[in-house]
Amino acid sequence: MAEAEAERGAWSAAATQASRTGEERRFQVSTGTLAALHFPAVHAGAPRVLALHGWLDNAASFTALADALPEVELLALDLAGHGRSAWRPAAGSYALVDHLPDLQDALDALDWPSAILLGHSMGAAIACLFAAAAPERVERLICIDALGPLSLDEAEVAARLRRALSARREPRPRRRLFARIEDACRQRADLNGLSPQAIAPMVERGLSETEGGWIWSADPRLQLPSAMPMSEIQVQQLLRALAMPVLVLAAEQPDPRLPRLHVQARLACVPRAQLLRLPGGHHLHIAEPQQAAVAIRQFLEGQDDAGSPANA
Repeated sequence: MAEAEAERGAWSAAATQASRTGEERRFQVSTGTLAALHFPAVHAGAPRVLALHGWLDNAASFTALADALPEVELLALDLAGHGRSAWRPAAGSYALVDHLPDLQDALDALDWPSAILLGHSMGAAIACLFAAAAPERVERLICIDALGPLSLDEAEVAARLRRALSARREPRPRRRLFARIEDACRQRADLNGLSPQAIAPMVERGLSETEGGWIWSADPRLQLPSAMPMSEIQVQQLLRALAMPVLVLAAEQPDPRLPRLHVQARLACVPRAQLLRLPGGHHLHIAEPQQAAVAIRQFLEGQDDAGSPANA
């Protein structure tokens, strides 16, 4: 154990140059414990930001961005089943809507009546759902390379439901074993188009020590197909309910594995949306945190030139 912790610490020190240290936090919710990284602000009265990561990522994906935004207080959650948060019970669900009570409980535990929501990918989808369901708790909304959840063609509903049901009885593959943390960093870096150094904080937080090395700590059930995704009509109707200012940071180099349908139609649904395309790929906030921070800072200051109006 001591040797493993020494390896973790040595690789982390070499891999990240972030100077703002996140404090570990824990929140008790109805389905278990949520972990988080809390980055206090330099000054009192700073904007409060609740950050939600993408699928199979974790709170440490916001480490570099938090370092680039010292003027905000940022709380990055490990969503249920990810990072150091508890897995759902055996009968539990990881449907996007099932994360909404967790956000409500976390805000209550922090004694934050409202906050700015910042989400990446899946986290942005969850943030949009929460902003529609509890608008009084969302001051502004920042979405990184996503706007709303993935949708499903109505004609595919029955086939998806059958696949989701059968997948829950299929044997799950063993989690991959890595001899070294560095090996896991390289594997995720190749997958996400990032440098091993940039992705190291997120990878380390997402690993658990086991006999012979390290395995991903995320619940394997997160990879099961969702049973009843929204239709595109439902997603767009939900987006019309977002009355708060919304900033969408879109990657100029989109991930080819992610669907890019309906982008303009969705933007047109949001009354106060701004769109800004930034260099980089799907994890642009990790690869280029400074440029993302500039856009977010302008948006929080209420500057209209942070991006272009969605309907322009």
